[in-house]
Amino acid sequence: MRILTQSDEPLLAATYQENNQMKPIAIAGLALVALLLFGGMSMVSTNNAIITLDAQCDQMTGQVNSALQRRLDLIPNLVETVKGYAAHENETLTAVITARASATQVKLDASTMTDPAKLAQFNQAQGQLSAALGKLMVVSEQYPNLKADKQFVELMTQLEGTENRIKIERDNYNKAATALNIKIRTFPGSLVNSLMANIAKREVFQAEEAAKTAPKVSFGTEKKS
Repeated sequence: MRILTQSDEPLLAATYQENNQMKPIAIAGLALVALLLFGGMSMVSTNNAIITLDAQCDQMTGQVNSALQRRLDLIPNLVETVKGYAAHENETLTAVITARASATQVKLDASTMTDPAKLAQFNQAQGQLSAALGKLMVVSEQYPNLKADKQFVELMTQLEGTENRIKIERDNYNKAATALNIKIRTFPGSLVNSLMANIAKREVFQAEEAAKTAPKVSFGTEKKS
């Protein structure tokens, strides 16, 4: 083993000084790696949250569709029941049938909920159907025997429940869409979405214009106090 002598002191001093100079660089490097790892994990977490919110919007859209389909399924039997007592109300019955046919032609899916024009078309068709049903209810009020018909009363109960469900599902969708829109429009979600998920802003349901002016009719199923 070589014994250090006084002549080795300058070399040792230089080595010690070099090591001291490298320490801050090493620490900065480790800090940078840690920062990159943390940033990457945060981006992945934010991206997953955006994808989850988007999936929830799709699920809620399906729930709205299910409720709307239930209403469409009830209409043919309702029209046939009313026709049995008020066959001469041809204009009103035809309007309901036509509005139903139009509503079935306008689909509700993810592409609809990211396109304002498509959603406006969908809302118009649904609003016209709601208005036509409202007028049919006005007609039914003029026929006591129809209102007393067991099948008619049952259909009205189902229709009223379906209308309530449609409203609930639309509200649930609007909440999910609003949460998604806030996430992708605020930092860091906006940055992560532009780099990774690239999820489009979701439109929300507004009040149907045709339904706003439709007659408000009780289905006769409310319990009197």
